[in-house]
Amino acid sequence: MFKGQPKGLIAAALANMGERFGFYIMMAILTLFISAKFGLAETTTGYIYSAFYASIYLLALVGGVIADKTKNYKGTILFGLILMAVGYLLISIPTPTPVPNFGLYLTLTCLGLLVIALGNGLFKGNLQALVGQMYDNKEYSDKRDFGFQIFYMFINIGGFFAPFIAIGVRNWWLKVNNFDYNASLPELCHKYLAEGSNMNTESLARLQDYANAAVLDKTPVADLSVFVNSYLDVFNRGFQYAFMAAIVAMVISLVVFLVNKNKFPDPAKKAVVKGGEHKITKEEVQMSAHEIKQRIYALFAVFGVVIFFWLSFHQNGYSLTYFARDYVDLSVININLGFTSIKGAEIFQSVNPFFVVTLTPFIMWFFGTLKRKRIEPSTPMKIAIGMGIAALAYIFLMIFSFVLPSKEALSTMSETQISAIRVTPWIMVILYFILTVAELFISPLGLSFVSKVAPPHLQGLMQGAWLAATAVGNSLLFIGGILYTSVPIWACWLVFVGATAASMIVMLSMVKWLERVTLNSSKA
Repeated sequence: MFKGQPKGLIAAALANMGERFGFYIMMAILTLFISAKFGLAETTTGYIYSAFYASIYLLALVGGVIADKTKNYKGTILFGLILMAVGYLLISIPTPTPVPNFGLYLTLTCLGLLVIALGNGLFKGNLQALVGQMYDNKEYSDKRDFGFQIFYMFINIGGFFAPFIAIGVRNWWLKVNNFDYNASLPELCHKYLAEGSNMNTESLARLQDYANAAVLDKTPVADLSVFVNSYLDVFNRGFQYAFMAAIVAMVISLVVFLVNKNKFPDPAKKAVVKGGEHKITKEEVQMSAHEIKQRIYALFAVFGVVIFFWLSFHQNGYSLTYFARDYVDLSVININLGFTSIKGAEIFQSVNPFFVVTLTPFIMWFFGTLKRKRIEPSTPMKIAIGMGIAALAYIFLMIFSFVLPSKEALSTMSETQISAIRVTPWIMVILYFILTVAELFISPLGLSFVSKVAPPHLQGLMQGAWLAATAVGNSLLFIGGILYTSVPIWACWLVFVGATAASMIVMLSMVKWLERVTLNSSKA
């Protein structure tokens, strides 16, 4: 797998793996944390989640501009890692729940998220530009797609383990305080704080049943008010302790990057030749206006298409996580480690990175075989195929959602009725399997496409623009929450079927043109 790849690739991938480990600890639990901490509805949480996820990628554009202007890519990356550690520290500081000052504590959390987003913006796109520079050498140019797939695989090794750490720490703290995990309790607890005994009969009965079951020593809960306040406080402190693990991951990533810093190229420079450094030539910077325009037009055409993929794909940390919490039978998922247990809706966040890691070698072999037979699809065609596969994923989930009641109807149902309609966890596993295949056709190959087509003097900017396009898709994530809470569940997924299928059709209509631009870029 690593044969013939640039020597700096593994080091860059390891540095990114540590950062992604910390990031996915947070993303596995973020929406559930915000809801449980502040009692916010899914739709309101969605606005915060969308703004944060969008800012991560939008600020990558700023990071690209900074690195391109200063020509200090490595310094920008290091500062980004430090900022992310500071952001995780801000949101990991244990605070009481229910919060004594709603505005102050929510602002503190959002400030932490903003600092993380800024640090990520300085780090992410510039590291990708640095990796792309490794393949500008003709010795490695034909291995660019494979190189980015390896890079992407390492990202997801960190992403696979992260949810287990987040869940384990949260559930460990619950156990220390004589409580068991129940995904439905935080929402019911906040509802009790808001409505008290005026809660509808079914919800109040479920709260009492869940409360009795959540006390590990089986002491009956006599005072729901005491239980509600205590459970919420312990539950959310467990989340905040989990965020502390993200700080450790940032430190590890920082050390890996510093140790291997000299192995990395610098997109501000070309390879060292006899007599000194060979900088980007005037001819390279001032290529014909027509060629620059064609390259930029092609890049932005692809950016426009992938917006709808990210809108659909990143529902995994939002509406799909809520779906797992509300409609999936989580009782069959319980890994008991003695000091803690691994169970909860967040566990499905590890499925996608698991499949990325396990499927990447197969995908690389598959494309390699096609390449040897000279029938390998072009990168634009692969992206179009990926959009179609994403549509199939949501068609699959839509089929299984036809018989499910709406989110609103759940509040009027008894626990027995809700248990009867819960679906097997395998639904989520298969869904994420299909979405992962789509992702492997789009995300790493999209990075490769950008590094291949972007004008040499705009590498950081165009990698940032790719991430900015992702930001646009992420800024619309809240649509998933609105649909999830206001329309039949199957209709929610139908919207994402339409978005990805339409994007596939548009991409297919542009494939020939994009292939010509890519071919001309390869000759340059």
